[in-house]
Amino acid sequence: MRKILFTLALSLLTLSLQAQTTTKYEISFENAVHHEAEISVTYTNLDNKVLEVRMSRTSPGRYALHEFAKNVYGVKATDSEGNELEVTRPNPHQWNISGHDGTVKFEYTLFANRGDGTYSQVDETHAHLNMPATFAWARDYGHRPIEITFDVRNDLDWKVATQLKPLKGNTYYAPDLYYFLDSPVEIANFHERSERVGDQTIKLALHTPATESEVDEYFGKVMAIVNEQVDVFGGLPELDYGEYVFLSCYMPNASGDGMEHRNSTIVTNSKPLDEPLGETSIGTISHEFVHTWNVERIRPASLEPFNFEEANMSGELWFAEGFTSYFDDLILQRAGILSEEEYIRGLAGGLNYVFNHPGRQFFNPVEMSYQAPFVDAARSVDPVNRENTFISYYSYGSVLGVALDLSLRNLEGNKNIDDFMKLMWKKFGEPEVPYTNRDIEAALAEYAGQEFATNFFDKYIFDSQMPDYKSLFASVGVNFGKANPGEASLGTNIRIENGVGELRSNAIKGSPVYDAGIESTDEILSIAGTRLSSVNDVDEILKKYAPGDEVEITFLRWGEQKSAMVILSEDASFKTAINENASRSQQNKRAAWLK
Repeated sequence: MRKILFTLALSLLTLSLQAQTTTKYEISFENAVHHEAEISVTYTNLDNKVLEVRMSRTSPGRYALHEFAKNVYGVKATDSEGNELEVTRPNPHQWNISGHDGTVKFEYTLFANRGDGTYSQVDETHAHLNMPATFAWARDYGHRPIEITFDVRNDLDWKVATQLKPLKGNTYYAPDLYYFLDSPVEIANFHERSERVGDQTIKLALHTPATESEVDEYFGKVMAIVNEQVDVFGGLPELDYGEYVFLSCYMPNASGDGMEHRNSTIVTNSKPLDEPLGETSIGTISHEFVHTWNVERIRPASLEPFNFEEANMSGELWFAEGFTSYFDDLILQRAGILSEEEYIRGLAGGLNYVFNHPGRQFFNPVEMSYQAPFVDAARSVDPVNRENTFISYYSYGSVLGVALDLSLRNLEGNKNIDDFMKLMWKKFGEPEVPYTNRDIEAALAEYAGQEFATNFFDKYIFDSQMPDYKSLFASVGVNFGKANPGEASLGTNIRIENGVGELRSNAIKGSPVYDAGIESTDEILSIAGTRLSSVNDVDEILKKYAPGDEVEITFLRWGEQKSAMVILSEDASFKTAINENASRSQQNKRAAWLK
């Protein structure tokens, strides 16, 4: 018994010591001009076994693989005495270090030159760091707290902005590896703004050339967005360190992107140095801040915990990303950044894309969500048929968000999507209980009744039917109908270059061009007897014809001239517009929806 008690005590002591052990990172940027960073990570109190150090293969907010190890080189490892240790590579993402004395200092050079939400970029304007793309980590030690010191370039007036907890100087803290990898960093000579919301702080670190008045105006719009979203969900989440940081980088060498994190977001855009700040990426700001609730805390069980070593597949992205997309522009309208007319007119884009897409015959919104590892900034060289099989879960979920909101507003009891999201927050977000699709359905049943919830999910989530948008929009005084009634169409866009027509994509399934057997590699010479070399646009030819008319298309296929008879269809695109003759009741419902 004594031996058992001693062993237990020793085990508890060991666990206590391990709990106090901190993993320490350092990063410097002496060769920033050539996009390099020098990085070291020191592990102490290690178990007597091979240390497995890895680079992530994906990143929070992304669902595809990105293979960050490809930009790591100059690797070496030493023990507590500075003796070099043996490093082997069991796979492309991992380094194994053996023969250590309980301490390993792992050092490497990182090449980084893509400024967006997924990757990292180092140059003499900034160090833009997405953590999984930057920092290696060790298996089995993710529970340990982390300290990181940024050796900033004082000669470039760099400062540090991050959701990590500041300790002293440029040293910051994360409670564990997961939080560390979810905490992007912008290091630059950036503009700074902050404002209190209750007892918490919203910050903006903005890296772009701009006047102080431009930044003031921009931050005013950011805060208008923040306040409108706080109203939707009923309050800010309890931020881990009392702060939320917008890490915004709008530079010529950045790429357009936005990426949510627990208490911050990266928002990037390629903006010329002399272009006014204006409303750059303001829609992305709105989208990413909704994620503070929806995704970061109202979180799908399929993403919890996030896997840094494999692709992350979720069937809930129609809600997590799609409903977020519904709110981003709606919030811009409520904040006065978009007018009612602009907002309502803009709804047609998503509706056209989803309503007329042949992909609905293959996948419902849940199955579209499953496609994320193939489409979410994933890279491939072989041709795909996404034009006919895939609808973005962002857009699909967004138009379903419109339908749910307007459907709820047609029920008794002043129901609406804002209050439904408050319920989702109370049930899943505030207590941080991960949810499934069936949990969303159950919450909707609790809010609007079982019959309503079952009907909505059976038709539109677990099947791919479309809601009756015409009647839903009519209830709020909005017209929804054909944009170009009676106009003829080939159903697939054709561009003319050097007198030859080419499809802009694969032929759209069910379109006249598709049914005629014309493909994207064909070179179209004439339509209805008119040579494409004599016109600037195919519409110049089609305007002479009506839906149902049959015309001949001649084309070259691998050097051989062919022809096909094509029956023209009606232009399928829709438009949305305010009904100027709406009743008082319809106007009031529209005002309640938008305001």
